[in-house]
Amino acid sequence: MSLFEASFRVKHECPYREISERHPDLTIREWYLSDCQVIETTSPEPPTDELLAEIEQLGTILHESVDESGLHVVTQSCLCSLEDSILERFESHNCLYQPPTIHRQGWEHYTVIAFDENDVRALLQDLEADRDIEVLSKTSITEQQVPHSMLAPVDQLFEDVTDRQQAALRLALESGYYEQPRQATLRDLAEQTAVARSTYEEHLRKAENKLLTNAGQFLRLVTATSSADPLDVEGTQRAEQPAD
Repeated sequence: MSLFEASFRVKHECPYREISERHPDLTIREWYLSDCQVIETTSPEPPTDELLAEIEQLGTILHESVDESGLHVVTQSCLCSLEDSILERFESHNCLYQPPTIHRQGWEHYTVIAFDENDVRALLQDLEADRDIEVLSKTSITEQQVPHSMLAPVDQLFEDVTDRQQAALRLALESGYYEQPRQATLRDLAEQTAVARSTYEEHLRKAENKLLTNAGQFLRLVTATSSADPLDVEGTQRAEQPAD
């Protein structure tokens, strides 16, 4: 199965893009989470007071630190408009966003991966309708591994998993329930909670189901470039048999 990767840059109204335009030596990397953003800025020189003041005006800052690699900021909630989000467009065209978004010299740089080249083409045409866009590369990665930077966003993996289900899953993990052999039974786990065994098991199974369902798209990407089925035992045995 083929995979297609596209890298492009766009311009639209976004405070980070505008900051990068005013500070051309600055590079801003942005990771989206469900309730906050992780922002990393780097530049040849330490951040100026002017730049720090601009970032502080964008919204509530949960964490800020400066070291030799640059300024690191975690902000609360997305500071760009969520209406007609570009990430939603990726999803509508069956394209998987590869973080981070990179803001540099007034442009936002994105990379997406898709199973069908037509989906990539349709996405780019959609964006061209209302944004300045420049395509940087379009590559087939049929014979390559999925890039190591193709990490599953945490908020997508745990989407729709409730707090109780997360707590049940964490208890099972930390108690050795998933080790071989198991270090704890469902009864052992339930006794550490304030709920009945059947209730705890229901929370755990729902958490497992949602987590695996959400991880499915990333699993398909990781395995898409493999030509052989590692579970095909008969095929493996045939390959190992000496030729006559």
